[in-house]
Amino acid sequence: MELRVLNYFLAIAREESFTKAANMLHVTQPTLSRQIADLEQELGVKLFIRSNHHIILTEDGMILKRRAQEILSLVDKTKQDFLQKDETLSGTISIGSGEFRSTKYLAKIIEEFHKKYPNVKYEIYSGNAGNIRDYIERGLLDIGLMSEPIDIRKYNFVNMPINEQWGVFVPSTSRLSEKAVISPEDLVGMSVITATGDFNQSRIGKWLGEYKEQVEIVATANLPYNEAVLAQENMGVMLSIKLNCTYENLRFLPLSPVLEVSTALAWKKEQTFSTATSALIDFSRQYLKSITVDK
Repeated sequence: MELRVLNYFLAIAREESFTKAANMLHVTQPTLSRQIADLEQELGVKLFIRSNHHIILTEDGMILKRRAQEILSLVDKTKQDFLQKDETLSGTISIGSGEFRSTKYLAKIIEEFHKKYPNVKYEIYSGNAGNIRDYIERGLLDIGLMSEPIDIRKYNFVNMPINEQWGVFVPSTSRLSEKAVISPEDLVGMSVITATGDFNQSRIGKWLGEYKEQVEIVATANLPYNEAVLAQENMGVMLSIKLNCTYENLRFLPLSPVLEVSTALAWKKEQTFSTATSALIDFSRQYLKSITVDK
């Protein structure tokens, strides 16, 4: 399987036409058709369903599309790493981050590092811990800011200086809106929107304890903003961490007993990084040791 052929395949998938793809790639249509036929034979699957007017991807074709995009992205990233010059540090660093209050410290690290090395660029990917770990494992991200616990068998990491506080965002019309704190029994019979994941094994599930069977999880989301939109439409109350932002018509109430989680900037062990990424990791360690936390 050649990278050139994967590029051909993606062009056809994007254009939904062999003719349009051939024109864009500056190759003949018979050449393009032959390359795809050889690829289908190599993989032992059909990639396209052809008709007189357009083509669509088969289920196997959709799988290959995702894999091909990841492969070509990784190839491009590898090329960029090798194009760096040590004497004038440059290149692109791929960073994953959840949505946390500690993200502001990641932003400060990047800002200060950029002052020192202005030729370095950054690709920021937003996701939850599962997404970020998966992308680090695939080599699509260099480092990631995620909630603990961190698997110390796989990752090196440095702790961020503040904890994330869990609470409930409630609409102003909710019967809970006048309370100072929220206890597990306050949520009995309530519709709840919370983070994607195994609820019973999650921190929130454990915090609810004996009451978790009496709470209805009506929706989950992997990032808080989408949860907030649902809460604003009165789908339910939003169980989430507090961020450095406000949501219109939603009030944050902390949990009681208090529930806090820590976050860490993590990277894969025994990984060979680009010069720029290695420099950022070292810089992050030193920066986080030196700062005064403003909570």
